[in-house]
Amino acid sequence: MSPAKKTPKKPDLLWKRENAWPTLKKTEKRAVEEYCRNYIGFLSAAKTERKAYAISVAEAEKRGFVSLEKIQAEGRCLEPGMKIYRGCREKTLLLAVVGEEPLEAGLHIVGGHIDSPRLDAKPYPLYEDAELALLDTHYYGGIKKYQWVAMPLALHGVVVKQNGDKVEISIGEDPSDPVFVITDLLPHLGKEQAKKTLSEGITGEGLNVLFGSLPSTDKDAKEKVKANVLSLLHDTYGIVEEDFASAELELVPAGPARELGLDRSMILGYGHDDRVCAYGGLQALFDLKETPRHTAIVLLCDKEEIGSVGATGMDSTFFENSIAEMIALEEGGFSGLTLRRCLESSRMLSADVNMLHDPLYADVSSPNNTAKMNGGVVLAKYTGSRGKSGSSEASAEFMADLRRVFNEAKVVWQTGELGKVDGGGGGTIAMFLARYGMDVVDCGVGLLSMHAPWEVASKLDTYMAYKAYKAFLADRR
Repeated sequence: MSPAKKTPKKPDLLWKRENAWPTLKKTEKRAVEEYCRNYIGFLSAAKTERKAYAISVAEAEKRGFVSLEKIQAEGRCLEPGMKIYRGCREKTLLLAVVGEEPLEAGLHIVGGHIDSPRLDAKPYPLYEDAELALLDTHYYGGIKKYQWVAMPLALHGVVVKQNGDKVEISIGEDPSDPVFVITDLLPHLGKEQAKKTLSEGITGEGLNVLFGSLPSTDKDAKEKVKANVLSLLHDTYGIVEEDFASAELELVPAGPARELGLDRSMILGYGHDDRVCAYGGLQALFDLKETPRHTAIVLLCDKEEIGSVGATGMDSTFFENSIAEMIALEEGGFSGLTLRRCLESSRMLSADVNMLHDPLYADVSSPNNTAKMNGGVVLAKYTGSRGKSGSSEASAEFMADLRRVFNEAKVVWQTGELGKVDGGGGGTIAMFLARYGMDVVDCGVGLLSMHAPWEVASKLDTYMAYKAYKAFLADRR
């Protein structure tokens, strides 16, 4: 008698999109906590793009990464498993683990950005008014100006003297440090201010930072409070007022990132956008256990918040030049055609954050297509605004293959859009890589309060982004 035929298992017809915490095993919950503990440390320290760059390079070198320039100087060729990096002006960084296939076969790229919205000191910033010293600023990136007043601020950056000496400044993070603030109007006298819209209540020129109030003892000084501040800066850092003209000084929220919620399930911090994805890509590359088939690239770039412009932005030729330099170290040397084939054959995750459904502002969400907290890393097939303007939409084929990669690695993921149609929109660095003809899609952590001084991310979603990037970089198909 022939054995009975097994009835094929009926596939799940519905796509279950739910809070993923109950589905995690204890071992993975512990992995989430350990990963996020380390991420909180990074986020608290990497308050600027320069600091994020420096920390990333230091961690890479600990793990055996060597600068591309050193490999060139030693006359070495690229070999599978080699770990290299190349930087640009201490703000943009490319790291790679060389794969088994030649570069012409294409790269697997995770690309994020390490700049965040902030306030920049102007080139001639320090002035005195009403016997108070203030710092004149110019905001960087898309901010709601009213969010930056009446809160403690820290000052970070570099001052480069005329002789080339570089002075690093960091004030406001240590509990013993002073902090800075932008003052606001008391409500008793705020009747006219209250009549204005949110965008008008605080102006860009009104974002000036209170810097000091103690007058100098110098009887000849005309602006005694400003003179005292300059004296303190000179005594501590050896700088004079003209040095501000060759400085990059950024004012950011003071204090470390913190666990959020009574259940400690979230992270509150400055700069989740986009260091939460940048850190995930970095750790994913560090944690590759085997030599990848395709060369694995992590790209951490600057200037995304203002359009990816300039020498350190994604619209520059830094990435293309870096890949050309790598091809020149392969057997046979550089070929323009090899470069074009490499770029066109590559695949990329544009690792940037997305929005989450916020019940306090539910009217801006697309009911069924806005990502939700604890739903996993967010895949956004397209960005742009209104009729997908400015979007580099991913192909159905690429989306299908990413589903395979993520599902095989048991990555919790979801899809998402940036709000309702005609409600607004946004973009990432995806378009600058898509122009080479490669497959690109946005893939990152969903946030609440995006672009606010303090943003909110789920621990689970933060970990799943890392897990997704690692699976993508290691994929051997």
